[in-house]
Amino acid sequence: MKKSLFIVITFFLLSGCTEPAKKLPVFGTTTIEGKDTLYSTIHPFSFINQDGLRITEETFNNKIYITDFIFLSCPTICPIMTQQLKRVYDVYHSNPHIYFLSHSIDPANDSIPRLKAYTDDLGIDNSKWFFVTGNKDSIFSIANESYFATAFADSTAPGGFIHSGAFLLIDTDRHIRGAYDGTNPKETDRLIEDIKILLAEKFPGEGKNK
Repeated sequence: MKKSLFIVITFFLLSGCTEPAKKLPVFGTTTIEGKDTLYSTIHPFSFINQDGLRITEETFNNKIYITDFIFLSCPTICPIMTQQLKRVYDVYHSNPHIYFLSHSIDPANDSIPRLKAYTDDLGIDNSKWFFVTGNKDSIFSIANESYFATAFADSTAPGGFIHSGAFLLIDTDRHIRGAYDGTNPKETDRLIEDIKILLAEKFPGEGKNK
């Protein structure tokens, strides 16, 4: 009896010392309905990827994904961003819960064949990392209104566009769970670690990259 009591007490003491699982914040606007807090979600969208396939919000049902906004002729930060995101891809490409979505903000020039050639050179799995094009206004709109990012044409800017250099981490409920400087390797490291945290939250027991 004493031994059983000791085991029970030890269990509760150890349980009390265990730190609660770390949880990432939810970004974006919130509304209160009764006792519930509702967070903004990514709006529905429809774009075409490098293989000519339609990519929508339903493509990411029950998936975590990382997204950004770039253009292929970008003379400044885009090449850095893509190489940094490739680091994240290299860690998680085999995880069935993780996807990647890069929007071209220059659809007039970034045609499907150009996107395809670019991704072939990048050496990625086109079924895991989508480079999408579409209506320019729709791309600008979803950047500004859903992802709280910046994307617009500006003839005075290098390459003709101004856009955010951020990576955005999106959860299975289409909420933004993290924002990271896509040109900073330390921020990329933080993203890699935060994906583990989000995997553990959304897919308990699968918080590893494999």
